[in-house]
Amino acid sequence: MAREFKRLASRRIYLFMMVIAPAFCFFFFGDLLKEGLPMQLPIAVVDEDNSSLSWQLSRSLDAIAQTDVVLRTADFSEARRSLQMGGVYGIFHIPADFAVDVSTGKRPVLSYYTNETYLLPSSLAYKDMRLQAALANGAVQQTILKAKGVTGVELQARLMPVAVDTNPLNNPWISYAIYLASILMPSFVSMFAMFTASYSITDELKRGTSREWLAGANGSIRIALAGKLLPQLLVFMVTGLLCLGVLYGYMRFPLNSGFLPMFAAMLLLVLAAQGFAVFITGLVWRSRIVLSFCALWSVLSFSVSGFTFPVPNMPDLMRWASNLSPIRHYYLLYADQALNGVPVLYSWGAYVALLVFVLLPLLTLPRLKRFLEQGRYWA
Repeated sequence: MAREFKRLASRRIYLFMMVIAPAFCFFFFGDLLKEGLPMQLPIAVVDEDNSSLSWQLSRSLDAIAQTDVVLRTADFSEARRSLQMGGVYGIFHIPADFAVDVSTGKRPVLSYYTNETYLLPSSLAYKDMRLQAALANGAVQQTILKAKGVTGVELQARLMPVAVDTNPLNNPWISYAIYLASILMPSFVSMFAMFTASYSITDELKRGTSREWLAGANGSIRIALAGKLLPQLLVFMVTGLLCLGVLYGYMRFPLNSGFLPMFAAMLLLVLAAQGFAVFITGLVWRSRIVLSFCALWSVLSFSVSGFTFPVPNMPDLMRWASNLSPIRHYYLLYADQALNGVPVLYSWGAYVALLVFVLLPLLTLPRLKRFLEQGRYWA
C-alpha cells in the first residue's frame, strides 16, 4: 500500500482520474440540473385571429414558467422557419375567426407543433401548449354554460365530471435532476474507478515493474492486488462522499432511508467497479483494449441500467445484459433506499449482486498472475 500511495502521488494522471475529473462532473451536472426542469423554453404563437381572446391565450401561455413566447406572428411560414432553425421548440397556432367561432358555438381548432429532434424540451413545450389548449376549452365551455343558466355544482360537474387526484410519489416536483443526477454522478465514480484500476495494473507491465510488484507481495497476486486497490478505494470513497454530499446535501435530493444505506451502496459500487476492471484485465491483458472495454461498458450502462428506459420493457437479451452492469444494481438500491425508503432487508439482492462483482477477479487471477510474472507488455 505504501508503494501504491507513492505511485499515485507521483503521476498527475491519477490525480486527474481520481479527483479532478469526478469533481468536475459533480459540480458541472449539479449546476446544470439545479433547476430540476428546463425553464423558459422558447415557443412561437401564430395568431391569425388577433382578437382580445387570442391575446389572452398568448399571454396565458407566456405566463407558464416553462414557456417563453419569443415570437408572435400571423405568418405560419415565419414560425415554421424559426422551428426548423432551432429558434423555438414549438408553435401554438390560433386560427382566424377564433373569437367569432367561440362566441357562436362553433368548434375552432387550436393546433400545436413541436420539433421532436429535441426530445426533452419539445415534450415539455408540448405538455404546456396542450395544457393551455385544455384550459382555453374549459373557459369557453364555462362561458357557454353560464349563458345557458348553468351555475354552481351543476356547472362544475359539467366541466369536470371526474376529479383527478395526482400524487407523484417521492418526486412530487417532477424534477428530472432527481433521477438523472442521482445516477449519472455515481456512474462517473464507477467509470473512473474502473479506469484507474485497469490502468494501474497494465502500467506495471508497461514500465516493467510487474515482477517487482509481485515480489513485494511475496509472490501472492491477492496481496499484490489488495495493496494496489485499497489506496485507490480510500481515495474513491472520499470522491464518493463528495458525490453523496452534492446530491443529498447541496442539491437536497430525497434520502428517505438515511445516509448509511447509500454510503454502503457507494462503497460496494466502487469495489464492484474495481472487481470488474481486474476481471477484464486478467481476461484481456492488453492495455488499450481493457481501457476501451471499460469505457464502452460504462457508457452502455447508462442506457441499460433502467433509469432512462424501464428494463422490463427491453428485449430479452438487453434485459439479461442489464444485470451485468454494477450501475443497474446501484440504481435499484437508490430507488429502494433513497426514494422509496423501504427497509434495507428488502434490498439485499442488489447488495449481494454488487458483492458478486467484487468476487469476479477470482476467475482470472491465475491468468493475470502469469502475465505479470512474464512481464510482457502489449499496448
